Amino acid sequence: MRRILLSSVVLVGLLSPAVPVHAAADTPLSRGRPATASSVEDGSSGPGLAVDGDPGTRWASAEGHDLEWISVDLGTTASISRVKLTWEVAYAKAYKIQTSANGSTWTDVYSTSTGDGAVDDLTVTGNGRHIRLYGTARGTPYGYSLWEFEVYGTLSGGGDTTPPSAPADLRATGTTSSSVSLAWNAATDNVGVTGYDLYRADTLLTTVTGTTHTDTGLTPSTGYTYTVKARDAAGNTSSAGGPVTATTQAGGGPLVDVSTSAQLVNALANARPGQTIRMASGEYHGAFVTQRAGTASAPITLTGPANAVLVNDGPSGTAPSCPAPGGGWDSGYGLWLYGAPYWKLTGFTVKDSKKGIVLDNSHHVTIDGVYVHHVEDEAVHFRRSSADGVIQNSRITHTGLVQPGYGEAVYIGSANSNWGCHGNSGGADRSDRVKVLNNQLGPNVAAEHIDVKEGTFDGVIRGNTFDGTGISGQNSADSWIDAKGVNYLIDGNTGTFAAPGAFANGYETHNPSTSPSFSNGCGNVWRDNRSDLGGVGEYAIKITSTSKCSANPNVVHSSNTVSNAVRGLTNIPVTP
Repeated sequence: MRRILLSSVVLVGLLSPAVPVHAAADTPLSRGRPATASSVEDGSSGPGLAVDGDPGTRWASAEGHDLEWISVDLGTTASISRVKLTWEVAYAKAYKIQTSANGSTWTDVYSTSTGDGAVDDLTVTGNGRHIRLYGTARGTPYGYSLWEFEVYGTLSGGGDTTPPSAPADLRATGTTSSSVSLAWNAATDNVGVTGYDLYRADTLLTTVTGTTHTDTGLTPSTGYTYTVKARDAAGNTSSAGGPVTATTQAGGGPLVDVSTSAQLVNALANARPGQTIRMASGEYHGAFVTQRAGTASAPITLTGPANAVLVNDGPSGTAPSCPAPGGGWDSGYGLWLYGAPYWKLTGFTVKDSKKGIVLDNSHHVTIDGVYVHHVEDEAVHFRRSSADGVIQNSRITHTGLVQPGYGEAVYIGSANSNWGCHGNSGGADRSDRVKVLNNQLGPNVAAEHIDVKEGTFDGVIRGNTFDGTGISGQNSADSWIDAKGVNYLIDGNTGTFAAPGAFANGYETHNPSTSPSFSNGCGNVWRDNRSDLGGVGEYAIKITSTSKCSANPNVVHSSNTVSNAVRGLTNIPVTP
């Protein structure tokens, strides 16, 4: 459950200590008034539900964000004397009550950092048309959630307080597999109707000046219920006219062709098991994210030719403390799968983005034949226990353009320091059993070509070509592979290095301590790898510690070869 900060309520006055007051018999000024919010948790938790007088409905913000608000427009200037907040479980530990004359410039009339939920019945002093609750720190891991947001006082502006009539005859005039077209009769008002608020379920969908709208980006074969309210220049809002429910048509089959960014965004948002999304040639600019899951028997495929290119011009907005879609934040990732297992990503290119392809909690994803280049950080990241994934037959160059020390080509798991966000499997990021096969990684990969993080197990790295030219040396990035995982097979790879770049060893192990504890950097096996260290690197394979891995030693087979090494093949005895 999330909490949302009430936006825009104008209360101009002295910041006054809030004190408990007894329930009043008068109707809140906020009852049934237009309410807006910074976000909503889902379609059943819109901001209007916090001012409807029903103790069984609520507004809830998106989860995981501290800075959220909910705001009420009183329609005219009011003298505010009391604010009553009835919290659901997801309450604000720290928040402000603010007022505004115009809904954009705010004055604090109350603030606290010791909120404890339940009911906050506050005496305040202020004047304004808009009043909002602005949450700054959550009291739970969720968001913010209010059963009721009640504002009491006296209307003093002398303005228009008569709402328009309810719009009549809301009707569906057409449907497709992803859209519903709507129309309604015009409302009347003593001064004049200025617009219509269209709701899908209890969530404000849009405000329009006319009497028609088409709702797009919908799921095939799904019913959607709509209502519409009229509003006037004073902000008075009518009651809702009668609802209408419309069902989208069945999907267009297993193949969805896209040629524009908007079509791709829509296809990713509505993908179904067994479907193939096929991109035409061209550049696609936008935030491309999906949270739709395929299945083992019916994976979802995103495919396109090499000249179908994904570009994200972000990031933009305020990032949450832990990366998650929503809340108006654009991650800047070229392609982001979040909670989206069983996908196949084939053929296309990702470039000019903050990160290339990021998989979060998206297991059994296969990346095949893609090209990722010119990204600010890492190119491909298996994160938040994105286990049993594969990247194969792909090419990665020019990473770490902004943060060279974080410009890995392939990043498996997360550092222990990031398990607070990404440790979703018993407190650890268990992106286990990832296979990295037959890829061309480099040149100009600024960090490790493959960074195998602590807490990951049983991966396979086979048949890849590593070109170390351009490796930066920043943030200890001075080898093709940094193996901090457990029981990886590293087999049949070819690595080279030539200036420029900072290069210490071809392959390295490290043994970071973690909580929960694992035998990090142990049990890995090297065989049939060919290494040319360019006269710069010391060892092809450097094992940092044997004592820490005495129960599960690393093994370097004699089938590995090295040339142009400063010191040799490895610093431990080889195994036949």
